[in-house]
Amino acid sequence: MSIVSKGLENVIIKTTSLTFIDGEKGILRYRGYDINDLVKYGSYEETIYLMLYGKLPTSNKLKQKINEEYEVPQEVIDAIYLMPRDADAIGLLELATAGLASLDKNFKWKENDKEKAVSIMAKMSTIVVNVFRRKEGNKPKIPEPSDSYAKSFLAASFSKDPTPEEINAMDKALILYTDHEVPASTTAALVACSTLSDMYSSLTAALAALKGPLHGGAAEEAFKQFLEIKDPNNVDNWFNEKIIKQKNRLMGFGHRVYKTYDPRAKIFKELATTLIAHNSEAKKYFEIAQKLEELGIKNFSSKGIYPNTDFYSGIVFYALGFPVYMFTALFALSRTLGWLAHIIEYVEEQHRLIRPRALYIGPESLQYVPISKR
Repeated sequence: MSIVSKGLENVIIKTTSLTFIDGEKGILRYRGYDINDLVKYGSYEETIYLMLYGKLPTSNKLKQKINEEYEVPQEVIDAIYLMPRDADAIGLLELATAGLASLDKNFKWKENDKEKAVSIMAKMSTIVVNVFRRKEGNKPKIPEPSDSYAKSFLAASFSKDPTPEEINAMDKALILYTDHEVPASTTAALVACSTLSDMYSSLTAALAALKGPLHGGAAEEAFKQFLEIKDPNNVDNWFNEKIIKQKNRLMGFGHRVYKTYDPRAKIFKELATTLIAHNSEAKKYFEIAQKLEELGIKNFSSKGIYPNTDFYSGIVFYALGFPVYMFTALFALSRTLGWLAHIIEYVEEQHRLIRPRALYIGPESLQYVPISKR
């Protein structure tokens, strides 16, 4: 008898040496390195090298390569700015990556895949910068070379030099969202690349899956709760009405894999505390989040439901100056690395066309009756 695994839960579709998760103990490692150590001691550039090449770098050559690859075809920038300002941010990213797929007519797998991925990482920064600038009504801008991917990104986004605290927070946020095994978006990317479609098209597929509020959009939905609550004094009443009585889902809580506190959420919470000191609005939302966290843990921890990475990440992004509509795009900027690492690993090491089956439950053989006799 065939067994249907709804949501493909616990179905293993590939082997990987990229990311290890222990959902019971709250452990997350990239290529064997604990996420806490990578955030504390490393940088996003080192994480890019680690995920693509399997080891930590011993030089700054990758950083130099990124600095050389920020330029994107003018047609891609034009396409972003031809769309209305209120266009969806992830929709614009899909448009841009599909544009890159259209323009790179000579793409071939296993020809400098990792170098191509590094180039795409730089170009994705430029794309996200210009999605933000388009939606804010600002002119196009290309990130300028610097000693930090996060610094170049923030400087281009806001047309001003970011503070060391802001650079550090952005850098760590990028590390935290880099990869998480095979969630919906990574699975979508793998399905696309299994057909030997190109990297850009595989990223477009991943972005389409990321867009949903149950995946990449979760940080936006979590932060919208804080906006709705408005004041820390309203948390108790809001929680009792919306979550307990109306049985709505508490966004930013619970995870398909983690049955304890998401280790990324702890770090995002720490990052938020470094940014809110001089931002009264962000500080208010942080206080709301803390109170909401206490109630959530009190009511749901017995079921293995704790804060996930999206609960506090929105406060970090908001404190950096990004509006809510950009949260998922910032997630995508980071996760592009994980998507690329997974599709390269899959195509180069274990390629097979992904083609699952469905269990038919419809009617048995029916006799066709012409329309005149129905």
